[in-house]
Amino acid sequence: MTNYADLSTRDAFGQVLLELGESIKQIVVLDADLSRSTMTKYFGGKFPERFIQCGLEEQNMMSIAGGLAASGKIPFASTFAVFAACRAFDQVRICIAQPKLNVKVVATHGGITVGEDGASHHAIEDLSLYCSLPGFSVVVPADGIETAGAVRAAAATPGPFYIRLGRPKFPAINSEGYKFSLGKAVTLRNGKDATIIACGIMVSKALEAAKNLAAQGIDCRVLNMHTLKPLDEASIILAATQTKGIVVAEEHLLQGGLGSRVAQVVTREKPVPMGFVAINDVYTKSGKPDELLQKDGLTAEAIEQAVKKIAPN
Repeated sequence: MTNYADLSTRDAFGQVLLELGESIKQIVVLDADLSRSTMTKYFGGKFPERFIQCGLEEQNMMSIAGGLAASGKIPFASTFAVFAACRAFDQVRICIAQPKLNVKVVATHGGITVGEDGASHHAIEDLSLYCSLPGFSVVVPADGIETAGAVRAAAATPGPFYIRLGRPKFPAINSEGYKFSLGKAVTLRNGKDATIIACGIMVSKALEAAKNLAAQGIDCRVLNMHTLKPLDEASIILAATQTKGIVVAEEHLLQGGLGSRVAQVVTREKPVPMGFVAINDVYTKSGKPDELLQKDGLTAEAIEQAVKKIAPN
């Protein structure tokens, strides 16, 4: 049995896709000449008759995936997040979103933790773009275990999905036996003073920040908001009602991602002070992942400072 806790999110995707291929014969997998990086190579090696290597043609890959879904297949289309969002957006919009087809876009190398590949390969607009598409479910898992659950849920749930994965291994948040529930946030820590809402790699940093703040007398709730669409509005409203304010942390531009979606709910339903830890309207540079996270302020320390502004001790 695969131990997903030991895997990066992209490795977990490759392994669970292989397992699903055994039991769900309608699954077909498409890749754009990156199967050794997206980890669809495992599926392609075992099921070559259901694996389509599209070459450097991400746009055509999305169109082909739409056609396969219209024919009753369950296509998983995979490439780097920057290509899945920015290069192929028109085809995703026309060929998948508008006809509401059952395509699962699983993109690896999301955010700036792609690292040395630089700004051209850093997907920092992808969540905004995919959240703008009517009918899409958008998921950002926090670790390998959650990735496996999200991919299984996507395979079993009709309709288009975007699942954003990372290049490096994220710290394990969940334990074996964790049950992924689409559209339902996970409360990782209770607290009364402030709430930190995070997704992806920032979940572990939110937990670190909450631990440090507890030592300073500030009690923080931490929500893993793995699903951006459909958004768990009830958990957000409860947090706004029961704590003094909300800080949102994400590996994405400040505009259009998780923070924007949470803010829409808060301002409409229960206005409270808010803070945001995200990339502030700049393109990034080449560098080691940890250095880039530090440079762009995506750290536990930045979350701590944001919490102190809205819920001082």
